[in-house]
Amino acid sequence: MAIKRTLSPTHEAPYRGLRVLDFGQGIASPYCAMLLGVYGAEIIKVEPPEGDWSRFLGTTYGNHTTLSAVYNRGKRSLCLDLKHKDAIAIARKLAKDCDVLIEGFRPGVAARLGIGYEELSRDNPGLIYLSVSAFGQSGPYSKRPGSDSVAQAFSGLVSINVGNDKTPHRVGTTVSDVVTGVYAFQAIATTLFARATTGTGRWIDVNLCQSTAALLGHKVAEHILEGGAPRALNVPAGSYQTSDGWMMVTLVNEPQYKRLCAAIERDDLASDPRFADFASRADAADTLISQLREVFLARPTEAWLSRLHAADIIAERILNPGEWLRNPHVEATNASVCQDTPGVGPVYTPRTPGIASLSEDALCPAPDIGQDSVAVLTEAGLDRSTIDDLIAAGAVRQARQ
Repeated sequence: MAIKRTLSPTHEAPYRGLRVLDFGQGIASPYCAMLLGVYGAEIIKVEPPEGDWSRFLGTTYGNHTTLSAVYNRGKRSLCLDLKHKDAIAIARKLAKDCDVLIEGFRPGVAARLGIGYEELSRDNPGLIYLSVSAFGQSGPYSKRPGSDSVAQAFSGLVSINVGNDKTPHRVGTTVSDVVTGVYAFQAIATTLFARATTGTGRWIDVNLCQSTAALLGHKVAEHILEGGAPRALNVPAGSYQTSDGWMMVTLVNEPQYKRLCAAIERDDLASDPRFADFASRADAADTLISQLREVFLARPTEAWLSRLHAADIIAERILNPGEWLRNPHVEATNASVCQDTPGVGPVYTPRTPGIASLSEDALCPAPDIGQDSVAVLTEAGLDRSTIDDLIAAGAVRQARQ
């Protein structure tokens, strides 16, 4: 039976004492594991000899890209070649003494390797086992390969993200991966709460396509109820170019539209019957928005924001990530965190929302491949001679120190 350890939660580290075995690669499953680490869990990242594929997706800095450096903070790396029977034996040994196991193999692969839920839970009934995949563990598409872009397309997100060029676009960041990691984290959190009473874990199935679809919220209902061609939600909300940049303007009630027209000195737009309410403005969107675009081009962003904020209109400058990082509000609220990562340099990222302290600042930087192999195996009870034999046989890799 698995060894039971006592957790010692605090508000700053509610998962202190929790042990997580992270077989995930890419973003979704590693991000979920990282979030557990932010809240105090011990994370052992298990990588193949070639490393997590996110280490090579994009510009490389040493042994990392920004993807691997950001989403693997707070972890130690154990490198196992799971094609080797001794590596499988190590994985099974570690799984007996972990609370959470996260894997992102294609459905069926973990079971074929001998590290599936049914097998591992016999020795560790309290194990919480998370599988992350593109389409889920069952269904006609379960064996299909997938990615963040595929999930955005399949879920309907791309179809509703139509640009001014009238072309559907993917969102310009890995939104499907990230939201999958967040949904996976909350599924583990609720299961940990139940395990405290039931004493048993469970198998959790989270996939990119369902997670992305969940982001759309009301859009599915809207599509059906409006016959497949829903009106725009809050015309004339949107992005507008000014004389020196771009800003976002939005509306959530009718009085705001009248105040907007007054702020831009176009009261005629407020009294025009074509623009009387949200529904009619949606029907006449092209006519109204083209006039607003012409108006907003006449002045710089800051001048418009001053007017709009004085009128209690929701509006803000459109920032790029670097501008966000240097923004005085971001700096004043300590909304970013930086880890100095060997071979990479300073790695900046937005702070995780909701944490009770600055514990995220203390996370160790993302590790090199197999950086902690010897230490992890020593803690698991293997002597140095046995570890050296495993390294020599190729079952384990230890990064050069």
